[in-house]
Amino acid sequence: MTGNPCWQTIPTKLSEAQFEQFVLPHLAKGHGRRGPAPTLSLHRIFNYVLQVLYMGCQWKTLPIDRNAQGLPEIHYTRIYRIFRRWQAMGCIDAIFAASVRRLHYDRLLDLTVIHGDGTTTAAKKGGDNLGYSGHKHLKGDKVVALCDRHCNVIAPFVTAAGNRNESPMLRDALPRLSQMARAIGMNLKGSIVSLDGVYDCRVNRKAIFNRGMVPNIPENSRARKTSKCGRKRRFNPAIFEERFRTIERVFAWEDKYPPMPRSHETGNQLHLWTDAMAAPASCDAQ
Repeated sequence: MTGNPCWQTIPTKLSEAQFEQFVLPHLAKGHGRRGPAPTLSLHRIFNYVLQVLYMGCQWKTLPIDRNAQGLPEIHYTRIYRIFRRWQAMGCIDAIFAASVRRLHYDRLLDLTVIHGDGTTTAAKKGGDNLGYSGHKHLKGDKVVALCDRHCNVIAPFVTAAGNRNESPMLRDALPRLSQMARAIGMNLKGSIVSLDGVYDCRVNRKAIFNRGMVPNIPENSRARKTSKCGRKRRFNPAIFEERFRTIERVFAWEDKYPPMPRSHETGNQLHLWTDAMAAPASCDAQ
């Protein structure tokens, strides 16, 4: 395959230079209150976490390298505990925010148009936030994501049970977008928010307008029984068509990660982890 390598690679292992530049400053350095300090470096432990996310295996089946004595160099439960500790201490959010900030400072974000959409990920083994999606005929969790014109996710995913309607979830996604913009100095005034027809309602359009942005949503004929009086709402079909090579590409990339991690984990925050994992490698590739 040819083309920009940042579209093709899924990070399964970061180099030590990438780890120290993009990840290490945001990780908790201690090992917690229980047990001895791990013998492996944080770089190697972090790569094991990446490997679990990519393979979609259970923690106990994670392939671990052997040491000089022929024994596993670390027990999988140590990796799991460190992973959960990073998550509880907000290290995931810090990695993601720093990655978006780096893209913004390097002028790699195109925020003239922000694309958003939702998708449902299968989780057959269980979890803490699951529901049956009658549209896709599967049990899982639903996410709403927002990205720029270069497929960079610029706000944390909003997650909900698979049987939830996507439209109200946008009202939770927009505050996260505004919070991220304030944190890293992004200016979203005048940006066009392009969404599917499922988000066509007065509340969603008002929420976008109140943040200084412009909605680009096709009118959903099923949302009203009679035709709307007055001029038609602003809608640019050319901008709407971009979603198939932006936000849909993001979801296609996410689906490259097997659905099993969401199945074996009881939490529903792994969508954000896959987001944060990709950002350092994408920054370096660009």
